[in-house]
Amino acid sequence: MLKCKTVSSLEKIFSDEELRASEYCGCSALRGEMVSFQVVLCAPERQWIEVGAKSSVGAVTVRGVELVPNTLASYNFDENYLRTTPGLYPDPLMPLKDDRWILRKRQWQSLWVSVPVPADCKPGRYEVEIQVRPIEPLGTASATLEPVTARFTVEVIDAALPPQKLIRSEWFHCDCVYSFYKVGCWSEEHWTLLEKYFANAAGHGINMLLTPLWTPPLDTAVNGERPTVQLLGITRSGDRYEFDFSRLKRWFELGRKCGFEYFDFAHPFTQWGACFTPKIIVNVDGREEKLFGWHVPADSPEYAAFLKQLIPQLMEVVRQAGLEGKIFFHISDEPHLDHLESYRYGAELLRPLIGDAPVIDALSNIDFYDKGVVGIPIPANNHIEPFYERGISQLFTYFCVSQWDKVPNRFFAMPSARNRIMGVLSYVYDLSGFLQWGYNFWYTQFSLKQDINPFQVTDAGGSFPGGDSFAVYPGPDGPVDSLRHEVFTEGLQDLRALRLLEERTGRQAVLELVHEGLYYKLTMERYPQDAAWLLNLRCRVNAALAENTAE
Repeated sequence: MLKCKTVSSLEKIFSDEELRASEYCGCSALRGEMVSFQVVLCAPERQWIEVGAKSSVGAVTVRGVELVPNTLASYNFDENYLRTTPGLYPDPLMPLKDDRWILRKRQWQSLWVSVPVPADCKPGRYEVEIQVRPIEPLGTASATLEPVTARFTVEVIDAALPPQKLIRSEWFHCDCVYSFYKVGCWSEEHWTLLEKYFANAAGHGINMLLTPLWTPPLDTAVNGERPTVQLLGITRSGDRYEFDFSRLKRWFELGRKCGFEYFDFAHPFTQWGACFTPKIIVNVDGREEKLFGWHVPADSPEYAAFLKQLIPQLMEVVRQAGLEGKIFFHISDEPHLDHLESYRYGAELLRPLIGDAPVIDALSNIDFYDKGVVGIPIPANNHIEPFYERGISQLFTYFCVSQWDKVPNRFFAMPSARNRIMGVLSYVYDLSGFLQWGYNFWYTQFSLKQDINPFQVTDAGGSFPGGDSFAVYPGPDGPVDSLRHEVFTEGLQDLRALRLLEERTGRQAVLELVHEGLYYKLTMERYPQDAAWLLNLRCRVNAALAENTAE
C-alpha cells in the first residue's frame, strides 16, 4: 500500500526515520499570499509516481523535497535542534520532470506544494487535490499499488496581504553565478542568469540588492581574492579617473524590473577591520591593473582621492535613476571593537561624500553606535538587546554562522519553526530590516575553492553549518529553491499580516494577541519552539483580520 499524509510546511521529513508529523489539511490565507504544505509518501518498494494537481483557487506548483549531505550540523548545539549528527537532510525543492518522481523503498519522502492565492481571489473555501498515481518506468499504470489523493483546504479571508515594509537584504554573489555556470562575467549569458536569480530573490521578499561597484571584499582570505565582478568601468589618466557607469545603469534597470526596491553598494573597505582597500581594476595606459586591493592600506591618500572623484558622479547616476532614498552604503563588514578607529576613518571619509544616504553595517558592539560611528547598525540577533534598548529608529538584525544558541536561524539541523519565527520577532522588535550574508555563496570559506557543487558540498568546505551559506541551489538553467528559502518567506508573510492587523486595531492590541496564552515576553532567545504555535498564531491573526474588516 502507498502511504500518504498531508503535513505542514514546517515539518522536515527524514528518510531514515518513521514519520512523526501531525496531519495538516487546511489553513486560512490572505489574498496575495503563498500557501505551502507537504504531501508525504512512502512506498513498500521502489516506485515511480505521476503527480497531478487540481485546485479551485488557481495554479499549483508541486516539487520534490530532495536530500543533501550535511557534514557540519552546527559548531555547537542547544536543545532546539532536530539532529546533531552528519547525514542526509531534506532541503532542495526539485521540479518534477514530466510530473514524475521516484519513491525509494520504505522511505518517507515529501512533495512540496505551493498554492499562490490570487490578489483578486474572492473570500471563501477552496479545495486543493494532489493526485499520486503509481506508474511503471515507461509511464503505464502500476498494477501493484492503488492511486492516492491528498486534499487540502484554503480558506481565503476578505483581506489582502499588504506590501512588505521590512528591508530584506540577502547578499547576492555574482561571481558565484558565472563561476558555476562557466560563462563570462557580464556576458549576455551572465545577464540572462542574473535575471532569473534576481526574480527568484525578489519573489521571496529580498528587496535590497548588493551592488558590486567593485568585487565585494567579503569572505576573502587575506592577500587572496575572489573572481573579479566589477560593474564600474574605470580609466586613469595621470591623477584623474574616468568612470563608465553603463553596466551599473543596466544593473539598476534589471534589478527594478525584477522587483528590487533598494540597492546597497559593495563595501569600500575590507571585511573584519576596514584595514585595506577592495580589489578594484583600473585601465591605466591601456592595460588593466589591480590598482587597489590588499596591497593598498585603507588610509592611502590615493584611495581617498579615488573615492572623492567617484562618489559625486555615482550619486548623480543614482539621482538620474530615480533611486534617491533607495540606496545604502557600507564601510566594512563585521568590524570588532579593536577596529573602531580604522572603521571611523572610513566612515569619516565617506560621510561628506554621500550626504544623507544611510550607512549600514553588520556589527555587534554597541560602542560603534554610541560613539556615532555608524548610523544604522545591524547587530546579530544574539547581540540585539543593547541596540534595541537604545530605541534606534531604523534597527536591523542578522543571523549567520555564529547564531546557533537559542536564537532563530536557518541551519539544516534546526526545525523550520526556528526559521519562520523570525517574522514574528521582527514585528515584536519593530525591525526596519533584516540581513543574511548568503543568498548564493557557492564557494568554500574565504573563497579558496570556487568550483564546488552545492548539492554535494553544503558547508563551505567544512567551515559553515549546512544551510548558512546559501538559500538557493544552482539548477541547470537557474535557481532551485530550498525549503529554508520558502519557510523564511512564510515568516515575512506573517510579518505583513501582523502589520495589516496593526493598521486596523493598533500595535498594542496586536502584541497582546501575539502573547496570548504565554507567560513571558517574546525575545530573540525565548519564544515557542513548536510549529503548532506558529500555525495557530496565523489562524488567530487571520481571524482577527476577518473580524476587523477595512471600512
